[in-house]
Amino acid sequence: MRTLLLPLLLLLTPDLYPVDGGGFSLSSSKGFLECASQILYMDQDAYQLPTNYSRNIPPDKNTTVYIGINVNRVSGVDENREEITLDVFLQVSWEDMRLNVPFNKSHIDLPWEFRQLIWMPDLYIWQLQTMKILSVLQEMASLRLYANHTVSVSIGATITIKCEMDFVLYPLDVQNCAIDFSSYKYTREDVRFVWREVAPWSGISGEQRREFRLPKYVVTFVTDKSEHSAARLQIKLSRELRGYLLESYLPSSLFVIISWGSFCVIPEIVPGRMVLLVTTLLSLVTMFDTVSTNSPDALELKCIEVWLISCTIFVFLALLEYFVVLFGIRYDKSWSRRRQDLRRAASAAQLAPPPLHINHSQRLSTPVTGTPQGGVFSPQLSVEDEGLKQQFSHQTIQRLTSSERRLRRDNKVGCETRTISKDSPILEMPGDASDSFLSRFATKVDHGVMFCGAQHGALDRYALMVFPLCFLLFTIIYWTTYLSEAHKAMHD
Repeated sequence: MRTLLLPLLLLLTPDLYPVDGGGFSLSSSKGFLECASQILYMDQDAYQLPTNYSRNIPPDKNTTVYIGINVNRVSGVDENREEITLDVFLQVSWEDMRLNVPFNKSHIDLPWEFRQLIWMPDLYIWQLQTMKILSVLQEMASLRLYANHTVSVSIGATITIKCEMDFVLYPLDVQNCAIDFSSYKYTREDVRFVWREVAPWSGISGEQRREFRLPKYVVTFVTDKSEHSAARLQIKLSRELRGYLLESYLPSSLFVIISWGSFCVIPEIVPGRMVLLVTTLLSLVTMFDTVSTNSPDALELKCIEVWLISCTIFVFLALLEYFVVLFGIRYDKSWSRRRQDLRRAASAAQLAPPPLHINHSQRLSTPVTGTPQGGVFSPQLSVEDEGLKQQFSHQTIQRLTSSERRLRRDNKVGCETRTISKDSPILEMPGDASDSFLSRFATKVDHGVMFCGAQHGALDRYALMVFPLCFLLFTIIYWTTYLSEAHKAMHD
């Protein structure tokens, strides 16, 4: 019989070696095992497995396996690879009524190699990437059998868990990672995994830690008591926001506030105002590039990217406002030169006689009278020509007067009214075109450009009020929206 069992025992227990007397022994620090007779000698006490014991059959039709875990340290969080590394002490226990403890013993510690001879649950961690049992002088693993037929396995290990992370709310993001402990071979009706609170590992003082503070994260562990197909451990990673407020949010806000100082600079001082705006704009662009490079990737714009882009747009709008002011000033100066030219042209038009609209035949039939003066013949106009001259002079004066009234009425902007004389460039020509929509629109555009280029800085004064109000409104909407989303993710 022993000859037939020899190949099978060597295959199942590679650590076995033959001893005197024809049996096999398993090396142990407290005793040795004679596998042929299934007798274990522990501290001068004999422990014998049942003769009909099978390690391939569960102890019961509905075996309950209890999972307990103590997290000793969070070694690190890799955002790019979406992994969490933990140092844990894992305890797995179940009842096996086929195993008994010797008389007058509350428990016995079995050699770790003895796990190959008894039934053990096929524990599978779904999100597990790697697992390494800790060891100093020997592996930190123990196998213990209690008097109430409970088998307990305790392991100290470093595990790396895969965690699906979403960084849309970065740096207000809250990551929820689940670790599921279940069986890969048995159904839930055969083997069921549930959580059990366990005492801290021997040698660890104090209560079991549920929260760990890292330089960037606050890591919290919560066991899920709800009914699942597996025992689930929830890991929540909430990011520390203080560093991001000091490194990104505060400097970008100060850059936007500094850009408002350009509205107080005289528009004619182009170098000073341009240096202030362009410097703040380039600083925000550099900050945005640095944050995007160092932050984890996301499918959408991250929370901090939305803030930096908005701050950049505010500074760009301040720069664009200055371009409008410069264009208005240039247009205003060009308009002043045109007023002077039109003033001289109007004066000349009032003194010069109007052109005579007569055809060639009338010019030949009309007698020209005149008297010689100093050897030069001076022609004189007839009665019809004098009438045309008086009619033209009356129309010119009437046109200038109505144009002056219209310009004075339309040029009133805000609380100030620009006085435009009769020689203003906006002279409405008589006819239906002056009342058209395009003509009125052109007039409004001219008034708007004149308002922007006014020497008293009207547009800068309005911008100094509008820009801070808009930025304050944006800040309230931004923090209200994203903080509510972060709070919702925290309690999901």
